[in-house]
Amino acid sequence: MSTPASAPPTTSATPPSHVQQLPRVVRAHAGVDLDDALTGASPPHSAREITAERRRLLGEFIRSRRERTTPEMVGMEPGLRRRTPGLRREEVALLSGIGITWYTWLEQGRSINVSAQVLQSVARVLRLDATERAHLFALADLPDPEQPAALPELSAGLQAMLDQLAPMPAAVFGPRWEILASNRAYLGLFGDYTTLPPVCRNIVWMCFMDPAWRSLLTDWPRFARRIVAKMRTAMAEYVGDPGWTALAELMREGSAEFRDLWARHEVAPMDTCYKRYQHPQAGPLNVEANHLWLSDQRNVRLTVQTPRDEQTRRGFELLMTMPPRQIPQPPQARARLSAG
Repeated sequence: MSTPASAPPTTSATPPSHVQQLPRVVRAHAGVDLDDALTGASPPHSAREITAERRRLLGEFIRSRRERTTPEMVGMEPGLRRRTPGLRREEVALLSGIGITWYTWLEQGRSINVSAQVLQSVARVLRLDATERAHLFALADLPDPEQPAALPELSAGLQAMLDQLAPMPAAVFGPRWEILASNRAYLGLFGDYTTLPPVCRNIVWMCFMDPAWRSLLTDWPRFARRIVAKMRTAMAEYVGDPGWTALAELMREGSAEFRDLWARHEVAPMDTCYKRYQHPQAGPLNVEANHLWLSDQRNVRLTVQTPRDEQTRRGFELLMTMPPRQIPQPPQARARLSAG
């Protein structure tokens, strides 16, 4: 007596909620972005299972890089008989300065706590390039202590796009909210930040340290509270990052208002928001601020201020015709942030 064939699994164009909740890097490397989601497979979705999946993927990635790394690449004699195409586990452990048992558990995805310092050593031994190193730390869900200090490189095409967005004020912000580029309308709205020391070309610094912002924003106290909450949320992804740490310290030292808001431990998402400005020449401006993240730069975003009424649209046109306001120079430029 034959057993009837089971019905094929139902599919859905929208991945299940537990799939969508997985971190992007875990979804991609676990192969659940499309195939598993549409075939009804059940990937891990609890916090404990996501952590276990991260460990597994981390171990697999390290093992693949070990098998690719030859003894010659690390200055060792190749030897006559080697059952592995690359380095042995004990060789990586020895060169990394960690125990063989611990390293074996790392490759096996065991429940161990890995530090950024250990990953640095492993990345050095395995000769990981910048992309591989970033992937390693992303799987470990740890900040890279040696994250390059150089600002992201912006193409001429991106600047051209900013210029084409005028008269809508638009700017590109770096991972720590430093202003990387803008168009003419943005300078007309907020002032010529390009004359400031690099440490001060930051949206958080300008909000609290540029006096004109208090009159420009019709509800400055609410905006200031919101930007501090968003900053704390953003920093959670970069725990221990020297640049973010230095910015927070600089702001606490320089602004009592920031210090009080920071002590509240409030958090807020980087969402679309509505603002009202009172510009001394362009008049009242009612805008919607939208954020777009650039696909080729980690946590670099494009922010565009769009007009919500015709009066604001005419005000934007005026921003293009007037010389940008000169922002007062700080008494002392703190160069420590420019290196962060």
